[in-house]
Amino acid sequence: MPRFFVFVAGKEKQGAAGLKTGRKGENKMKKYKSNGQLESVICNCCGKKMVVKDGVLREGAISVDHAWDFFSEKDGEVHHWDMCEECYDNLLRQFRLEPDVEEQVEFV
Repeated sequence: MPRFFVFVAGKEKQGAAGLKTGRKGENKMKKYKSNGQLESVICNCCGKKMVVKDGVLREGAISVDHAWDFFSEKDGEVHHWDMCEECYDNLLRQFRLEPDVEEQVEFV
C-alpha cells in the first residue's frame, strides 16, 4: 500500500491510501452557513482551523477536488481536501521534482 510522510512542525505524520474517511459530509473540513457563506476551513493535514472572515478565507491554502479515473484503484471516487500553506510547503519539500510555478498576471 502506498504511503506518504508529511512533516509538520518537527513531527512526522504517516498516512496511507486506506485512511479512514467516513461518508460524504461526515468529516467537515469546510463548513458553510445556511445562506451558503463559507464559515470555516480546516487543514486535512495538521487540523489547523484557518482564518475565515465574512465568508472569505484569509490565509494561504490549497483546495483539491480530484475525480479518480478508470485506471486508478479509486475509480469512481472524488476526493476533496484542503491544506494550509505551511503543510503544502512541507509536502513540496518531499517532491523529487519541483512543481511548475508561474506568476499570476491578473488577479480576479
